[in-house]
Amino acid sequence: MVLMSGGATPEQHPFMASINRLCSRTRLSGPFGSGPLGQWILRQKWFYAPSLLNFGYALRTTLASLIALGIALWWELGSPQWAPLTVWMIAQGSRGKSLAKARWHMFGMVVGTVVAFALVASTPQQPLLFILLLSAAIGSLCFIGTLLPGPASMANYRMHGMRASGFTVSIISLDGVADPDHIFQIAMARATYITLGIVCETVISSLFQFRLNQRARNRLVDNYVSAMQPTAHTLAALLGGDRNALRTSAEMMGTLASLGDQIEFAEIEMGRHGREGDHARAALAGVASLFSRGLDLAALMDDPATYGPYWRRLAAGTCSFLQALPERLRDADEFPAIMAELAELQATSRVDAATCLEREMDMVTNPPVNVALETVITREGQAVHVLGDMLDELRASLTQFDASRNPPLHDHFHYPIETWRDWHQATGNSLRAGVSMFVAGVIWITTAWPQGLFFLMFVGIINSLFSTLETPAVATRAFLHGTLMVIVVATFMAFLVMPAISTYEMMAMCFIPVMLAGGLAFSNPATILGAVAYNLFLTILISPFNDERMLDEVTYFNTAMPLFLTMAFCMWMYRVFLPLDPDGVRWNMRMQILQMLRSLARKRYPATAHDIIGVSIERMVRLLNTVGGRRGPVVDAYLHGVLSGMTVGLAILKLRAILARGQLPPAASRDVQDMLGRMAQFTGRYGGHYGRTERATHMAVDTLVRLEQHETNLSQRVEILRALASLRVIAAELSENRLFFDASSPYLDPVFG
Repeated sequence: MVLMSGGATPEQHPFMASINRLCSRTRLSGPFGSGPLGQWILRQKWFYAPSLLNFGYALRTTLASLIALGIALWWELGSPQWAPLTVWMIAQGSRGKSLAKARWHMFGMVVGTVVAFALVASTPQQPLLFILLLSAAIGSLCFIGTLLPGPASMANYRMHGMRASGFTVSIISLDGVADPDHIFQIAMARATYITLGIVCETVISSLFQFRLNQRARNRLVDNYVSAMQPTAHTLAALLGGDRNALRTSAEMMGTLASLGDQIEFAEIEMGRHGREGDHARAALAGVASLFSRGLDLAALMDDPATYGPYWRRLAAGTCSFLQALPERLRDADEFPAIMAELAELQATSRVDAATCLEREMDMVTNPPVNVALETVITREGQAVHVLGDMLDELRASLTQFDASRNPPLHDHFHYPIETWRDWHQATGNSLRAGVSMFVAGVIWITTAWPQGLFFLMFVGIINSLFSTLETPAVATRAFLHGTLMVIVVATFMAFLVMPAISTYEMMAMCFIPVMLAGGLAFSNPATILGAVAYNLFLTILISPFNDERMLDEVTYFNTAMPLFLTMAFCMWMYRVFLPLDPDGVRWNMRMQILQMLRSLARKRYPATAHDIIGVSIERMVRLLNTVGGRRGPVVDAYLHGVLSGMTVGLAILKLRAILARGQLPPAASRDVQDMLGRMAQFTGRYGGHYGRTERATHMAVDTLVRLEQHETNLSQRVEILRALASLRVIAAELSENRLFFDASSPYLDPVFG
């Protein structure tokens, strides 16, 4: 392993100097060369020049797995290779992540053991019934895991609990069905391996941690600043005149979602004695709400009448404040000054909004009314009012951020972890896992393959791990690459290294370099899925025992071949049965957004603003995940449409709140209700409804404009202006995103053309 020393640059390091000489001989320019060889060498930097953090992770996980293997050999357990496998399954880069994964893995082990007992006990000498029930169990666990809180990724450790359940069911039941009289001993042995691996990883990882509580608190601060930085800069660009700034910031919403998932791990590291995590979740939710206010503002800024003197002054001050805000937040001593400046901006927005309202009232109470001037003042006042609301959201978010950094005494604040379930996705994941498992079982039964149990066990493990992901076919392809690599390494170890050693100490020394390589690969985002396969199956293929070595080539290949065939089979099944269809995902997403808007306008108890924002963020994250981050005109248009749907949904909620207060004039209330009635039927599938909804919105705007120009009652005028602002936002979004909202259009997707 070659590590960079001190502050030496890659070009100054002796190893890198030799690489440069090699590149120069192959006529490549630059420190590594600009050709394919030089670029490939640069991409392998994770291996020859890892960061201290990545090397520390690889080292401690290697030590933990070797200790677990050594204890399993010392106890003379029958299959000691499962203990280091468990270590690699739960090991993560931070203490909080490892503890979270270990807890859910233990929970999953208990659930899986109970299910495996029930399966074997209820299907004696009934292989087909056993396969049916095993497939149903794996599918049900995937169904439950998909509905648990968190993203559909390998970092979701609640979902990992269900994955661990499926993993445990597979390794216990498939061993037990061949020897049902000893199912209890088999289950206890497997549970012992898993528990040993969890304990070893947890203990060893704790030795590599220092100042854990303070580092967790600093991480909460860094997470919030990381979320606020792109949000503040985007909003500052919007206030600076770039009205499309928010439309190109989908990755920012994905960042909010991923940072929110990290809070739970910091909570675990700090302990459950405080409410810092709850305040941090509320602060990040405030950042998302801040973004939604920016969307309202962007719709109003399309009107040139908005840019009056009050608006320009307030927008300039807010823009300067937002640009400097992220860096200032890192300094705790600067926070009082930040809040004081924000309070001054809020006061200015209230005074300016009141001034615009006073000028409007002065004009309508002293006819004749100069309609053109009154319209300009009204537009400016609405924009100033919405900007004031955005500043209020910012204050609420910053207050929660300060409480997460300096928690108050006797704090009972609670902000739960939210989830928005997708039953359609859960059903698809369940069927994909269950059918794959059943087909593999039928292959085993019909062929009477002697190694069919290994094949079926590996299929169960792969289905448990990957069926809950959004792109399982892509994941299994990377997993196949890692499997091929581990087969090559294990072949070398099993036939050349293991026969030459006779003590555990020498075996551990030989395992260290190959395990370190797997740990470093897991720390590299580009190779993480392949590294998972490498780390999981390394000890399975080598199979170290106390009293024997794998010297028989047939025995080795009877383990390696089912593993390879499993990966090929699962990759094929994920492409044949219920494959991921990005076009279909986007089409279903459009239907869900239209259904959401209809429900918001129709239901007696609609969703909350927080739910709308959260669901929209998850939709954007899933949309980006399904295309692997590759953006194009269609994906960008859909991201724009999701943001537009969120904007319209929030505006509908505001209109319903205005109607609930009952302070609108009867004529205005009637038009708003008519518009919501049209929105309750909002779909273009049968043609015409989209146009009627848009026309109803414009009619409501025209009616409220006429009423507002002559309304002398202050409270009713304020309500009219609030309703007008929301109606203008809806009208602007419906007009700008007609192709997206009109479901009778195939909307750029060639598969529907």
